[in-house]
Amino acid sequence: MAGLEPLYAWARAAISRPQDALVCGVHWELVRHGYRCLGTGDQPGPDERKSELLPAGWEANKEVYTLRYKSTDDAHELLLKAIMVEDSMILNVMDRGSQKVADVTLAVADYINPEHLDDFHKVYKNTEELRTKITSGIIAPLGAPAEKAKKEPESKKDLQQDDDPLRIPPRQPAGPRAPSWPSPVNPFAVGGDDLDPFGDRSGGMIVDPLRSGFRQPGIDPSSGIPGRLPPGAVPPGARFDPFSPLGAGRSGPDPDHLPPPGYDDMFM
Repeated sequence: MAGLEPLYAWARAAISRPQDALVCGVHWELVRHGYRCLGTGDQPGPDERKSELLPAGWEANKEVYTLRYKSTDDAHELLLKAIMVEDSMILNVMDRGSQKVADVTLAVADYINPEHLDDFHKVYKNTEELRTKITSGIIAPLGAPAEKAKKEPESKKDLQQDDDPLRIPPRQPAGPRAPSWPSPVNPFAVGGDDLDPFGDRSGGMIVDPLRSGFRQPGIDPSSGIPGRLPPGAVPPGARFDPFSPLGAGRSGPDPDHLPPPGYDDMFM
């Protein structure tokens, strides 16, 4: 519970009973969630200001503690009554704007060591459970103050890169780069490269069986074609118009195919 230690040290002179220490812990949880204390009592007093500290006389009534809070965004004003019933404290909180009411019951002995009121490091116990009960029982039902989103300013370097239309994009590292293959399901990509040869679109009008829509693994003209092209003759990713069938496994006429009927008839 960061921040509670200096608050407890400031309020130590007024803390004489375990319920005082518990009210101090509940107060700090409200402060953590964006509320500031206005003062004591049901009605506002003169010259009230929002403060993270407890107001003067907050511990005067050991049976009923009455404190008023206002959110940092001025959207919520809470009236807190901490009522002692035997060994338990009933927190009754009302939002004066919406008239919503929230109640939480705390067993003082579950969160305060009465024999260590002088030692902050030993006086509180089960602090995580206390925070959870305050959050789920009071903050969530009544609503937490809205936090203003802090937008980080973009660096000057990023702004220059985004706003400069003449900026040259970073070059790709040298080496073989896989060409961008056109999508066979996009009919509007046809002719894109011819309209903008310097763009990164696809779909030129030059017929290339290696770029017919589906990439054919194992055929790369940039690595050369045995007996026809040496390696490097075709730049990587360049459009290539083949001048002969590529590969040994391509289909061709079968010399053993049956001749057509009557092929030897001179009158046919």
